[in-house]
Amino acid sequence: QVQLVESGGGLGHAGGSLRLSCAASGRTLSILHMGWFRQAPGQGREFVCGINWRGGSTNYADSVKGRFTISRDNAKNTMYLQMNSLKFEDTAVYYCAAGLEWGNFNYWGQGTQVTVSS
Repeated sequence: QVQLVESGGGLGHAGGSLRLSCAASGRTLSILHMGWFRQAPGQGREFVCGINWRGGSTNYADSVKGRFTISRDNAKNTMYLQMNSLKFEDTAVYYCAAGLEWGNFNYWGQGTQVTVSS
């Protein structure tokens, strides 16, 4: 089992920044990759970005490329999402997820709300 706890959500301003954290516990040595997803009201959950937990390579959805940065601190078993140049359409519940095998995310956090206002 892997437990994931997000933090750092809240109210941000358009053009501003927010930083999310995701702390992992449990079978962290088994994690291969982690990612951030988001779900806006009335919409499905969408992939935001992901990171290879061991190698550190990253990938991003086109909608956030150049604005968001995913990173991790293996010593702290924590993943981060630095969100810059926030847009209204970034408003959503953000979830972190961990995968113990490639192509699948096995564990999910409870989500943290991000609201972007003017």
